[in-house]
Amino acid sequence: MKVSIVVGDLSSSGAGRWGGAVRPFLLAQALRKIDCDVEIVGFVGASDQPLSLSEDIPIISIVKENYYPQFFSSAQQLLRNINGEIIYAYKLKASSFGLSILKKIQTRRPLILDIDDWELSWYGGDEWAYKPSLKQLGRDIFKADGALRQPDYPLYLKLMERFIAQANCITLHTQFLQQRFGGIYLPNGKDTTLFDPERYDAEASRLHYGLSGYRILMFPGAPRPYKGLEDVLLALEQLNQKDLKLVIVGGSPYDDYDQELMQKWGQWIIQLPKTPASMMPEVVAAAHIIVVPQRDVPAAQAQFPLKLTDGMAMAKPIISTPVGDIPEILGETGYLVDSNSPQQIAETIEYIFDHWQEATEKGQQARQKCLKSYSLEAMASTLSQILNFLSGPT
Repeated sequence: MKVSIVVGDLSSSGAGRWGGAVRPFLLAQALRKIDCDVEIVGFVGASDQPLSLSEDIPIISIVKENYYPQFFSSAQQLLRNINGEIIYAYKLKASSFGLSILKKIQTRRPLILDIDDWELSWYGGDEWAYKPSLKQLGRDIFKADGALRQPDYPLYLKLMERFIAQANCITLHTQFLQQRFGGIYLPNGKDTTLFDPERYDAEASRLHYGLSGYRILMFPGAPRPYKGLEDVLLALEQLNQKDLKLVIVGGSPYDDYDQELMQKWGQWIIQLPKTPASMMPEVVAAAHIIVVPQRDVPAAQAQFPLKLTDGMAMAKPIISTPVGDIPEILGETGYLVDSNSPQQIAETIEYIFDHWQEATEKGQQARQKCLKSYSLEAMASTLSQILNFLSGPT
């Protein structure tokens, strides 16, 4: 069975930002484990480098025109390149789900929708409304870069939610999204063979990356305000212990927020360059503690922090917050503190280093939980059931 995963944004600031470590690529790897033939079809920017995966999964990149009506030409190219017997749309957007609905109508092939984010949460959620003046409406329609000429403008995101019933099946990775949209819970899986602490020497990794002599708190993701790194830095400032450092890996592909953090708290930060997905386990091995201190806002509630399972798979002590599905994902295998609480983070950092044996045991428990519930094999098992249902007698 061939599955086409349709991605609205494969650019270096979109799903292509980690070179194979984000949701559509995890879906592809899990599908390969159940012997599916998989292709990824999506849009890129004109300046983006072609993506490739070591798993030999074909990636078909279509250069995207950013505004209507030029976008229609890009859309036609993408539609022509969707060859799968199953269409798997990634994200509730016109540039992925909307086009996938058109392909379903053309071909009568089954359509799965994967929702990994509440897209409207970035614009105020249910409070967002389009109420332009007549003059503004004209600008939005007729200006070359007018808002209504943007394929994934919030008005169209809101419209897409009304077409969810067009999907034969919906997969989601958090309970927040499941409660909102229905569907089948399919949490992110980690390649636990690659992310295996037995394969790496922590001190050797620290030496390789220039981290020897420090106690390392690591955030191996893209810094954004809702991810709570400011709370960690305030905690380090409060502790004022020079050997404690927050290591940020790769920086932000979206903006210069990581540079803002460096300017204000540079003495507590070590920034490592962008690292290929295949090298991330070696980087994570260098950490003493993984920090994922999400703040309690809609954007975070809808997410499954991929970097949480980086730490779990590598058996690291983890400090996080009870936001969204994090309490269920971690269970008793990590340390939860209140959101926006530098004081609690500081206390927990001290506790972990003072009770290192306990923290190490929790890390081992976290890996076992990851193997059972948050591995690619666990993803593959659920996807197998979904495809068997879709391909069965109607």
